[in-house]
Formats: sequence, structure tokens, C-alpha cells
Amino acid sequence: MNRSNSGANLPTLRSHNAALVLDLLRAAGEGGISRLELAARTGLTPQAVSKITARLRAEDLAAEAGHRASTGGKPRTVLRLVPDAAHAVGLHLDRDELTVVLVDLAGTVAASHTAPLDLGAPADEVLAAAAGAVAAVRGDGAQSVLGVGVAVPGPLDHRGGVLHRVTGFPQWDGYPLRDELAARTGLPVVIDKDTNAAALGLALQAPDPADFAYLHLGTGLGSGLVLGGALHRGARTGAGEFGHQTVQLDGARCSCGGRGCIEALCLAAVERGDVAEAARVLGTGAANLVGLLDIDRVVLGGRLVAADPDAYVRGVRAVLDERARQGGADGAPVPVVAAGGGERPVAEGAAQLILAPLFGRVAGTAGGGGEPAAPSAGPVPDGTELG
Repeated sequence: MNRSNSGANLPTLRSHNAALVLDLLRAAGEGGISRLELAARTGLTPQAVSKITARLRAEDLAAEAGHRASTGGKPRTVLRLVPDAAHAVGLHLDRDELTVVLVDLAGTVAASHTAPLDLGAPADEVLAAAAGAVAAVRGDGAQSVLGVGVAVPGPLDHRGGVLHRVTGFPQWDGYPLRDELAARTGLPVVIDKDTNAAALGLALQAPDPADFAYLHLGTGLGSGLVLGGALHRGARTGAGEFGHQTVQLDGARCSCGGRGCIEALCLAAVERGDVAEAARVLGTGAANLVGLLDIDRVVLGGRLVAADPDAYVRGVRAVLDERARQGGADGAPVPVVAAGGGERPVAEGAAQLILAPLFGRVAGTAGGGGEPAAPSAGPVPDGTELG
């Protein structure tokens, strides 16, 4: 396997069917899974599975995990994923702090680093700090690294890797962050909004596809939307600008230039020390979102939520429950939960921007409106299963 310091070269991972097999190997964990089970679960022929697993083993991505008794004949060989065969870096650039993680193929964090950051500093300083953080978690560079997923405040262009007028920092408008960071690190780079990265990470952990909104309250307020089991970005990566819905026409001026934005009202309440009011305002916005999209669940995250998760869950839930009662007898309350983990879910979700496509869990990092968090619906014909 190629373990050079640049982006890893794993030819097997270019195959859709191999991605299906890899995803099942990852889900099976250390216990592993047999080739016969892989064929049954993927719909591939046993011959195709044998060819794929042989290539995965040649790339050091899969290994034997022992044997399992069969109903007849010799015991079945069980295969498992080799988690440390490759890694991805997840980088969260917040307005005042950066968090970076090195994650293996199983999603386990192998190294992490947090440091202060001034997103308002000149671009060269921010890029130097980002590249230095990536180098710090890579250590001696012995691990194979597939790329860097970067989560930053929006708005931005996920496809082009370009920032727009980041709220509070308009000087970033038009900056090609993806290409500049790739040049500094020598690795492939994918960028997305911080809320989208966190939502992707949460969706990949869910046992079944479901609609949910991830609401992130930290230095700003935004949302990541998973609809129909897919991360919903919108055609211009504009979906989820939750914090800048106007809830008070004559309200305080927001850093975006508008008035009465839910972000401004939430952060003002936090600054006054009134967490209950901040949660009530957040709940009002969440109720609007639930009413518009009929989502199944609301997940709260970000450093302010992590500081007092019970208060925020309680406050948001109270508003949603009241809205449900107003809907009549059929109005069922929408569950509200805290994501937990403070800021690191964003960095770990950013790493999944790189890893998820390898397991067939994302249609492509340059995709359009939505990217599935569940595997694609079955194999391509065996004849297309090329190396």
C-alpha cells in the first residue's frame, strides 16, 4: 500500500462495489464478516466478492479475522477492515479557535489538537496556522493520509472550495480556501460549512436514515439539515443559514447586517447570562424549522450548548412541545437531544468529508444538493467491477 506523505493512492477505492464491501467490513467491526455474508448483503455474486476482497487485502485494507463454523464443508474465513490502513484529517476553523483530528478508517480519533485562532487575521496567518495544525496531528507522517476535510463558518461554495462573506468576516469573500490549503499541505482538501460537517458525522452514526436538523450554537448559530437520509446543502451550499432568519423586525443589528436575526438574539441572551432566554429563542427558530420541514428530530450542539446541554434541551423542547399541542390531538412532539462532545463533532464530521465517499456513503464531495448518508442502493453489474 502507498504510505507516502501525500494523498494516499488506493486504486481499489475507485470501485463502487468495493465501497459497498468496505462499508460492511467497517460495520462488522473486529468480529468481521464472511465472504458469503458479503455476497448476500451486497447482492454481488460470490465470485465478484472474492475478487474485491482479494484486492482489498492486497491494498492492506482488509485482513483475516479468523474462521466461523459453516453449516457444511470447511469453516468460513472471516474478514475485517484494517482501520489504520489509511487516515483522514478533520479541521474545524472557528472564529476564535481551531480544532484538528486525525481519524482512521473506522472513525476513531488517533490524534487531536486545539489552539486559539483569529479568523479575522490576514489570510496567510490563518492558512499557516491551519497547515501547522494538520502537520501537528500527522506527526512523523508515517500514516497514509487520504486528505483534509475542512469545516468553516458559512456561507461558502462547497463545490468550488471558495469562501463567501463569512458572517462577521467579509474579507474572506471569494477566497479559494480549498486550493490554498491543498498547496500548503500537499493533500487533497474538501471544505464545507461547520454545521454540514457535524450533521454528516451524526448521520453516519445513525442506524437508520432519518430527517433531522443539527443546530449549532457557538460563536455563531447555524444548522445542518439531513433530509431523506441525505445531507442537504442546496444548489449553492446555502441551505441551513438558520441563524439569520428574522424573528424581530425592529430587533438588534446582527453581524450579517440585518436586524432581529435569531443568532443576534440568542448570543445577546447568552452575553446577559440568560441561558433560559437563549434556549427559548433557539426553540422558536427550531419550531419554525420543524413546521417547514416536518423533521423527525432536533440535535443541539456547539460550545454554548455543551456548556449547559440540559438547559438548552429543556428550553427548546418546551417550545416544540407547545407547538405540537397547538397542532391538536395528532400533534406529536419532536425529540430534542444534545449532540455532546463540545466542538469536536465538527472536526470529526469534517474528516468524514474525506472518508465517507470511500464507503459509498456519500455521492461525491463535489455533489450538488444532497449526499446520501446511507449506502447506495445496491451494486453495479459485476461486469463493471473493474480494478
